[in-house]
Amino acid sequence: MTTQEFLQKMRSGTVAAAGSDMHMMMHGLSQRALKITAQLNGSYHEPTELREIFSELTGKEVHESFGLFPPFYTDCGLNITLGKNVFINSGCRFQDWGGITIGDGTLIGHSVVIATINHGLTPEKRHDNIPAPVTIGKNVWIGSNATILPGVTIGDNAVVAAGAVVTRDVDADTVVGGVPARVIKKIE
Repeated sequence: MTTQEFLQKMRSGTVAAAGSDMHMMMHGLSQRALKITAQLNGSYHEPTELREIFSELTGKEVHESFGLFPPFYTDCGLNITLGKNVFINSGCRFQDWGGITIGDGTLIGHSVVIATINHGLTPEKRHDNIPAPVTIGKNVWIGSNATILPGVTIGDNAVVAAGAVVTRDVDADTVVGGVPARVIKKIE
C-alpha cells in the first residue's frame, strides 16, 4: 500500500487494527513526523524556512501567508491541509491521522489539540485506531488550550472559547465554550 492509499483509507475512516499493516505504517510515518518536527522545533527559523519545513511535514506547499510559532507537534503531518492566511500559535498538537482541514483565515491559539483518532472501547479493541476527520471552516478562531475531538466540523466564522472541549459539530457564526462545548451565542 502506498502512503497516499494509506492516508486516503485513514481519511475515509478505515480502522487501523492493532498489529495490522496499516498500524505498522502509522508507526513508520510517525518516525518521519518526529524527525521533521524535531528540526522545526529545535532552533529558530526565518518565516520562509519555517514554511519550507512545514511544507515538507505536510507533503503540500503551504501558502506564503501561513504563520506558525513553534513548537508544533504532530504524529503524521501528511494528513494536514491548510488554507491561506492560517496562523497556528505555539504548543499545538495535531493528531492528523484521520485528516485535518483548516480553512482560510483561521487562527489557532496556544496549545490547541486537534485529535482525529479514537480507540475501541472494549479491552480487546482498545489498541485499534479509529480515524475520523476534523474540518475547520474559514475565519475560525480557536482559543488557547481548546481540544477538538475526532469527526468534528467547525463552521465558517465560528469561535471556540479557550479551554473548550469540542465533541460535536459547531455551526457557522457561533461561539462555543465549556466542557463539553455548548453554544454561548450567535455572531451577528
